[in-house]
Amino acid sequence: MEVKLWNDKREREMYENLAELYAIIKATEKLEKAYIRDIISPSEYETECQKLIAHFKTLSSTLKDTIPSIERFAETYKMDCPAALNRLVNSGVPATVEHRAAASASATTSAAIVAECVQNFITAMDSLKLNMVAVDQVYPLLSDLSTSLNKLSILPPDFEGKTKMKEWLARLSKMGAADELTEQQARQLHFDLESSVLLLRAL
Repeated sequence: MEVKLWNDKREREMYENLAELYAIIKATEKLEKAYIRDIISPSEYETECQKLIAHFKTLSSTLKDTIPSIERFAETYKMDCPAALNRLVNSGVPATVEHRAAASASATTSAAIVAECVQNFITAMDSLKLNMVAVDQVYPLLSDLSTSLNKLSILPPDFEGKTKMKEWLARLSKMGAADELTEQQARQLHFDLESSVLLLRAL
């Protein structure tokens, strides 16, 4: 005996939309798994994922009164689709787009820190040119510089600028606040700063 799920056209449309929503979630889960396992190329994945996300947004908007929670819908119909729910409900963009955004944000952050490091190098060199050679004048500048260099994750641990600043800070910490660098020390420090900033700019 055939069981009729709807009594009128409106109910029929609702059940068809629910079936469509179910299919979109299942398809997205399969697509996510295919992408993770390298079964599909990133460009194919992105195209298909964008289509599914667009269909999902339209459908979930249409069904928002019937289904206020997509997670509850998935739970009710025992859908084990965590990757699909994450992509459709939480993220709203394909994984490839997310990765590009993360890489771009990381590059932007690095560029800002490089600029900060270069600025700190220039400040330290300018101070030496102005004959600010007392330990309590030089130490804070090199300390700021060293801190900004340590924030820069793209630098190798043995980056010359980092090791040289560490050596200078160790040397200065053994001196008194009012002690001054000799002319030879000031020239050497200026040379170390200059060669390090050139290496940094070459990255």
